[in-house]
Amino acid sequence: MEKSYMRTLTFLALLLASGQQTVFAAPATATGPAALALAAVVAQHAPLARFDQRRMARLFDGKIILSHAGIVVAANSVVCRVSNVNIAERSCDLTFRASKRTVQGREANEIYATMATAGVAAEGAAGSSVESISNLACTIDPNEIKQKAGGGAKCAFETGP
Repeated sequence: MEKSYMRTLTFLALLLASGQQTVFAAPATATGPAALALAAVVAQHAPLARFDQRRMARLFDGKIILSHAGIVVAANSVVCRVSNVNIAERSCDLTFRASKRTVQGREANEIYATMATAGVAAEGAAGSSVESISNLACTIDPNEIKQKAGGGAKCAFETGP
């Protein structure tokens, strides 16, 4: 038992001494208003049918829509950077299954702030703050939202690079 413990400590010491960093993505979820907001700000850039983009925009604007189908918003990754040096610089890279989109300025700020609201922590990196998520999958149920009981929006994602 003690040898196993010593091997583990030795391995960790060598890993730290080599300067290698091991980063693990942590699973996370958002529900309710934070999930609806996250889905809405990503949906406007996602390769969704225009009809679904309009439905998401209407829901986020507080307009109740009648719908028999839910809306799924997905992204492979969303990485946002805000500069601590050039305070006017902010950008987000959104990667979807078959496309990639980069947004800057106000749109990037909306995504960055919404990710923070959904519980994504920022990490510092060379003069900037970075928030990143991967494997984003949001399910929106307009009929449940219409009931005004706090449900109808759920997002699952992994935090970290």
